[in-house]
Amino acid sequence: MGRLSPTVPKVLRPHPAVYPLRLYGDPVLRRKANPVSDIGALVSVPGFEPVGLRQVANALLETMFEARGVGIAAPQVGLSTRLFVAVEYEDDEEESEHQDTPLRSKVLRDFVMVNPVLTITNKKKDDTQTEGCLSIPNIYEEGVKRNRAVRVDYLDLDGVPRTVEAEDYLARVFQHEIDHLNGVLFLDHLPASVTDEYRKDLSALQRQAKANLKELEG
Repeated sequence: MGRLSPTVPKVLRPHPAVYPLRLYGDPVLRRKANPVSDIGALVSVPGFEPVGLRQVANALLETMFEARGVGIAAPQVGLSTRLFVAVEYEDDEEESEHQDTPLRSKVLRDFVMVNPVLTITNKKKDDTQTEGCLSIPNIYEEGVKRNRAVRVDYLDLDGVPRTVEAEDYLARVFQHEIDHLNGVLFLDHLPASVTDEYRKDLSALQRQAKANLKELEG
C-alpha cells in the first residue's frame, strides 16, 4: 500500500456582501432547514468563511435587494438554517420602468426571522396574486393558494422573541419563505401541468445549479 496523499485544506472565500443564489435543482432547496440552537455562534455558508448570524442576515438582505426581491431564505444561498429575511415596500408590485430605483429607498419595514413558527389566523385562501422565486428566475405564476392572514413567532438577532401579524401580500411572502425552510418551492403548490410547461427552462436551471455547485466545490 502506498503512502496516503496529504489532505489539502480547502481555501474558503471571504464572506461576500452579496451571495450567489442557489438555483432550482440544487439539493439544498429540498432539505428541511435546521433550527438555530445558538444565536451567537458562527455559521458557515458553504464556500465562505464562518461569520455571525447578523452578518449573514445583512448579506441576505443585500442579495435580495440586488435581485429585486421581497424575501429570501437562508437555504437559497446554501445555508440550511431556519432563517429568512423579508421586507415590506411602499408598494407591493415592482414597476419595470423603475428598475434602477434602489429598493432600499422604498422599504417600510424589514424583517429578520430566526426559527420562525407560522400560525394561520385566516384560513381563507387567495390565489389571485402572481408569485415567483429568486431561485427560479423569470418564472411567475398566479394560482398559488395562500392563507389570507398569518402570525409568525420568531427570534430576532439578539435572541429576543418577537411576533408579527400579516395579511394578504405580506402574509404570502412569509408563507413563501417559510416554505423554503421546509424544502418546499412555490411550483409545488401548482398543478403538474404548470411545471411541465416550464420543463425546458427548469432543465436549464438544473444544469446551471449543477455547474454552480461544481465551481463552489472546486
